[in-house]
Amino acid sequence: MERKNAVAVITARGGSKRIPHKNIKEFCGRPIIEYSIEAALKSGVFDEVMVSTDDSEIAEIAKRAGAAVPFYRSKEAAGDYAATHEVILEVLEEYEKRGVTFEKVCCIYPTAPFLTADVLRESMERLEQTGADGVVPVVAYSFPPQRCFVIEQDRVKYKWEENRLKRSQDLERYYHDCGQFYLLRVEAFRKERSMVLHNTMPYIMDEMKVQDIDTPEDWKLAEVKYRLSM
Repeated sequence: MERKNAVAVITARGGSKRIPHKNIKEFCGRPIIEYSIEAALKSGVFDEVMVSTDDSEIAEIAKRAGAAVPFYRSKEAAGDYAATHEVILEVLEEYEKRGVTFEKVCCIYPTAPFLTADVLRESMERLEQTGADGVVPVVAYSFPPQRCFVIEQDRVKYKWEENRLKRSQDLERYYHDCGQFYLLRVEAFRKERSMVLHNTMPYIMDEMKVQDIDTPEDWKLAEVKYRLSM
């Protein structure tokens, strides 16, 4: 069995209902998946950059961009309800069938145009230097959730009245997942079967470098932010 250091897995299934062909739709002049592939390749920290897909058109675009597509995703792992960790486990198992194992795996989403080679490189350095089992990019909420409203009987009220008069800077800072990548040690990942492991370090991102892309409106906003920030 050949043991390698790290593999980047870009997860790009063919089915997308809210944004048809989302993973290869043109984003600022290029198929959006190309940004993720380029960042992974330019980082220089992966032995292999591959795309896990069930779609031949995605596979061809990925190969032209420099990624490997050594096998296709199974029907079970390509369904609407397949969890990300199941997709990554399948990829690792398929490589093992071909005589290759990896110490680290980085799951990268195909709709992550803000991701850069530098961020991946720095995340790998943190993983190797700190003894963490994972690194995940996070961004602070722009408004403190502790002062959120609920609507009851058509009226607005504070969810937590005790926070009403507290200054924002006195409230605990909360963060959310950027939806870009998860860098994981394979051994710990196999044990916990989660994309965010117990021993995970944050990589704190700038809000201008983060945008979920789930709707056509998200897509337009992402393009605006990309042009402003890149």
